[in-house]
Amino acid sequence: MKKNCQEVWNNCLKIIRDNINEQSYKTWFEPIKAVELKDNVLTIEVPGHFYYEWLETHYIDLLKKAIKKELGNEGKLEYSILMDNSYDNDALKIKLPSTNVPPLTNPSISIPLNTGRSSTDKVPSPFVIPGIQKIKVDSHLKDNKTFDNFVEGSYNRLARNAGLAITKNPGKTSFNPFLLYSKTGLGKTHLVNAIGVEIKNNFPNKTVIYVDARRFYYQFVDACKNNNHNDFIHFYQSIDVLIIDDIHEFSGKGKMQDAFFEIFNHLHQLNKQIILTVDKPILELNGIQERILSRFKWGLSTELQTPDNETKIAIINKKTYEMGLTISQEVVEYIANNINTNIREIEGILISLLAQSVFNKKTISLELAKELIDKWIVRSSKEITLSYIQKVVCDYFKLSPEEVISSSRKREILQARQIIMYFTKQLTKMSLSSIGKRLGNRDHATVMHSCKAVSNLIETNKRFRSTIEEIKKNIII
Repeated sequence: MKKNCQEVWNNCLKIIRDNINEQSYKTWFEPIKAVELKDNVLTIEVPGHFYYEWLETHYIDLLKKAIKKELGNEGKLEYSILMDNSYDNDALKIKLPSTNVPPLTNPSISIPLNTGRSSTDKVPSPFVIPGIQKIKVDSHLKDNKTFDNFVEGSYNRLARNAGLAITKNPGKTSFNPFLLYSKTGLGKTHLVNAIGVEIKNNFPNKTVIYVDARRFYYQFVDACKNNNHNDFIHFYQSIDVLIIDDIHEFSGKGKMQDAFFEIFNHLHQLNKQIILTVDKPILELNGIQERILSRFKWGLSTELQTPDNETKIAIINKKTYEMGLTISQEVVEYIANNINTNIREIEGILISLLAQSVFNKKTISLELAKELIDKWIVRSSKEITLSYIQKVVCDYFKLSPEEVISSSRKREILQARQIIMYFTKQLTKMSLSSIGKRLGNRDHATVMHSCKAVSNLIETNKRFRSTIEEIKKNIII
């Protein structure tokens, strides 16, 4: 009796499922569809090129075993790669052989013009910079944010696995660029930092740099002011692995986007790895040039979702261990059940519990956890406005609102005013002009300078950084 493609694939899946864990099976094999069986060649449809690469890298031996058992020694496997087309509802399918048949030599793949890159959309030739040697730069990576302390769960498994694949072959996989999106506090920065640290460990000679979008922008503004625009671009074009956090901050900054576009094209053409984070899916980004958005679609874009309870419990247990904090499983489960927004809030509750335990000599009981969480939820629901930030900062420095909007240049008043501007820009959607107008009719350039001054002090002055963290806690909690 002649077998059909679905029957053969179902039998293959039984073998595969017996040889890997359930979560890996659900992640990498459940989405696959059998589409054709012809001349002993089974064709399966996979959701994207990254699936194809992952299967070929991690499961090819198992796939060969299953195909051989079902179709004999002459059996072969082909992939039909479904490439999502975000410009219309059609799809592009590319057929590629598995490594159990001779690979194609420079296969010709016809790609419709509406798949994101037009025939006139050429990538410019890279800059040639004579005399530049390999430079050593501070990566700005945090050594304490690694894969070892990044808790894996169903909400982040695909992103984490893709990140690990990048660390083994940066710039040479289909995950380039690698764009990670989620709401705040779900671990984007931790994950991209972990990728950077692992790449540095695996490839010590590669130049890896992490920069948040706001710092990137201030560097660009400085370069333009000092007529160093080309030096700025050349510096970033010399990086092997570029990680930019919070690229939604690029919105509306046209000239800087032009520079980023130039840097992106150069790095991508040379197979340098680009890693980006953003707070929403590509299609929801506003104020970003269409030509940049189209390039984001060349690689892998994946989401970090809110963790489920099981993952939250694992995160709490890991963080309490790291803090040296002993709490009962009853308290752990209560926190997991009642903090439903993000991981950062879980960390905040644990820090509060630690403070109560150490400084106030309190036992960490279920009652104490309930008390803190009730206060946390009430305070977190408070709308954050310029007026509210101004009140918190003025209370902290024992100043009046009238003083901070005055023309006074006294050090303590000037610094408080700059901090208000900094937090208002960070925590609200107000424009620079609106912030300046509310704080004594100052212009947007003054606000931008103030935000930059605060950012620089945070990076260079440990005491000032502690002050900012304390004020932020008062604003948010």
